[in-house]
Amino acid sequence: MTAVELTPSDLRLTVDPGCLGFVDTSELVGLPLPWIGQPRAEAAARFGLQMQQPGYNLLVLGEVGTGRTSLLSQMMHEQAALRPVPPDLCYLNHFEQPDQPLALRLPAGQGRLLRQGMALWLQEVQAAVPQRLQQDDFLAERKRLTQSYKAKADAAYAALTAYAQTHSFALTRDQGQMVFTLKDAKGEPVTAAKALLISPLERAAMDAAEDALHLEIGIYLDAAQSLDRDLEKALHDLRQRFLRPVLAQGLDRLRQQMVLSTESAAKLDAYWAQVMSSMLDKYPLLLPGDDEGTRRLALAEWLSLFRVNVAVDNHACSGAPVIVEDNPVFRNLFGSIEYASDGGELVTDFAQIRAGSLLRAHGGFLMLHLQDLLTDSPVWERLRRMMRSGRLQMQEPGVAQAPLAAVSLFPEPVEVDVKLVLIASVEAYYSVLEADPEWARRFRCKVDFAESFQATAQTSRAIAVGVSHTCERLGLLHFSASAVAQLIEDSHRQAQDQTRQSAQVGLTEALVVESHALAQARGAMRVESGDVLAARLATWTRLAGLEERVQETIASGERLLVVSGQRVAQINGLTVMDLGDHSFGVPVRVTARSFAGDEGLLNIEREVEMSGPIHDKGVLILHSYLSGLFAHMAPLSMNAAVVFEQEYGGVEGDSASCAELYALLSSLAGVPLRQGIAVTGAVNQQGDLLPVGSINEKIEGYFRSCELLGLDGQQGVLMPARNRRHLMLAPHVVKAVAQGRFHIHVADRVGDGLSLLTGMPYGLLGAGGYAPDSVLGRVQITLQRFRRACESMALHRKTRRPRAPR
Repeated sequence: MTAVELTPSDLRLTVDPGCLGFVDTSELVGLPLPWIGQPRAEAAARFGLQMQQPGYNLLVLGEVGTGRTSLLSQMMHEQAALRPVPPDLCYLNHFEQPDQPLALRLPAGQGRLLRQGMALWLQEVQAAVPQRLQQDDFLAERKRLTQSYKAKADAAYAALTAYAQTHSFALTRDQGQMVFTLKDAKGEPVTAAKALLISPLERAAMDAAEDALHLEIGIYLDAAQSLDRDLEKALHDLRQRFLRPVLAQGLDRLRQQMVLSTESAAKLDAYWAQVMSSMLDKYPLLLPGDDEGTRRLALAEWLSLFRVNVAVDNHACSGAPVIVEDNPVFRNLFGSIEYASDGGELVTDFAQIRAGSLLRAHGGFLMLHLQDLLTDSPVWERLRRMMRSGRLQMQEPGVAQAPLAAVSLFPEPVEVDVKLVLIASVEAYYSVLEADPEWARRFRCKVDFAESFQATAQTSRAIAVGVSHTCERLGLLHFSASAVAQLIEDSHRQAQDQTRQSAQVGLTEALVVESHALAQARGAMRVESGDVLAARLATWTRLAGLEERVQETIASGERLLVVSGQRVAQINGLTVMDLGDHSFGVPVRVTARSFAGDEGLLNIEREVEMSGPIHDKGVLILHSYLSGLFAHMAPLSMNAAVVFEQEYGGVEGDSASCAELYALLSSLAGVPLRQGIAVTGAVNQQGDLLPVGSINEKIEGYFRSCELLGLDGQQGVLMPARNRRHLMLAPHVVKAVAQGRFHIHVADRVGDGLSLLTGMPYGLLGAGGYAPDSVLGRVQITLQRFRRACESMALHRKTRRPRAPR
């Protein structure tokens, strides 16, 4: 075969707006947002989100801009609407162990009801308790009880008084003190003067009687104190007996209002038992006292223990929660416990517990980005432990290292049932998988987003629907069918394929926004194809600063490039510079030199360590192919060198191996090559031309250089025929080809392309070798001459006599 010149229709896929089936995208607004070209990913995502078994979390792989986040978020909301509303999560004070707050899950809306009910109950209690203790039945019972104990106390005092009188003592009470006085036989108090007249025997009897009275007084005082304690306890029990129905009435009413599961009802009843116990123990704080200011402070602090901390409130939800956590720091993801400084100490309580994304997503879906987790080791390790146990223990990191002493809380651990959707790049995923194989067991559902997809009428329709959704979501002008056709063509250009489209919907959305801005600036009612073309050109203008400078060096002659005439051992190759957000083609001169020797092919870039392994491999392959061409001869006797001239940034890739081979064969054959035809393509050991990447950028870069140096109608590009489907050239290049000012040639084999460049047959191997009038025939003659020269030199070295010593 010979090289084939392509027609303008081969160079670019054109989409007919009339085949899209709409006038503008406003007609598509009501349609659901499709998974454009991602059927495999869509099926995997749906399976993972519907799977109820543990371990089937979703791992979403794909490049940025493929719609991973938006499409998964949409499907999560769809699946969440089919799930039941998860329960609320409340934290309650543990009255017996305040540092271990209770966690209570209640049906959705019941947490708020409990909080409001407890607040109302506390208000009722503060009014009802003092009122109840002032009612007649309580006062009468208290009076009866008090009188009963007073009668016992009076009886005991009367007995003591009688005992004192029997032993000649007068007994009185003075301000709580027991005062007794000795009396004589006449019943008169014994004065000090009278006491001096008493005989020692009488004195001893008086002392014994006084000691006996002291003993009786002690017994009486103990009995009186015991009666006081019994009275106080009886009054306390009396108050509790009267208050318990008052307190229980409000709780019972609240209990009847709530809808509880068996487990939550049992846990709430146990909590309310603690509430009743604390209220009955400390009810005096509800009663007015002497120091009213201190009482009110103590009352407020005590009543705060009865609050309900509704950490997760799902009362307004209509399905399961969907949370996208873009900042998964420790506090946001796992929750936090807030602290306050109090006299040099950090203090907190159960009411300061705040739920994180994991607790708020219980029963639903939580989306995270793997890279965010990997940059925070404590978060990563804590998440791994939580996934392993299925339970979350709330804690605040760093409190132990706080400059102030801290009161720690250890809330009750809670079960967490959440479907994680982890967004990751392929590189990050496999690095984690290698370091932690167990981690993959938690993410058994892999959702792999393709970078491109096969183009069909359905995918074109899906792109149009996606554009309509973008316009509605961002408030943009709608796009005409011709404008959407331009977007579809741009999708093919992004994919570098006429049969496939790019899945980089983020790039398409950016072009949609910029096209809208241009259309709005000209006062249009909708976006047309010209706006899309102008937006694409504006993007190129913003990014092409370096490309312009490189082309300026070519136009000024600083970078040597010949695009006309013929030269021996010189050809124009095509390279690409990739800046991340912009890539462009740059032509580069490839030259070769050859002469007799036995060192073989020398790759100058490799020798100075300016080439990558792929480029080195390409050079070795072309050397192998060259050796195979002349296997009928003895081993090659040749020294040769190929180089990319004026290339100082390094060379990688094998797309120039064909150009290097052509330059080398031209040097060996002494046959000139057309300088107007630039060459790109890789070569295998059988002489086939293999496809290369960035073919459009390479062709357009060379076309710009030819424009600057002067198009003469003889310039063009020779590329592998297998790259034909990858052509999506810019319209101005296609126009130049249609006008005959530029040409695109394709070839399947090395020989087909070399015949185009030299105007000579490549050469077929016959009985005597290659025909002398072919390229390979001339190379064969040169190699035979090299061999004779090498053999002559070897013979000369062998027969040369050594000089006699002086």
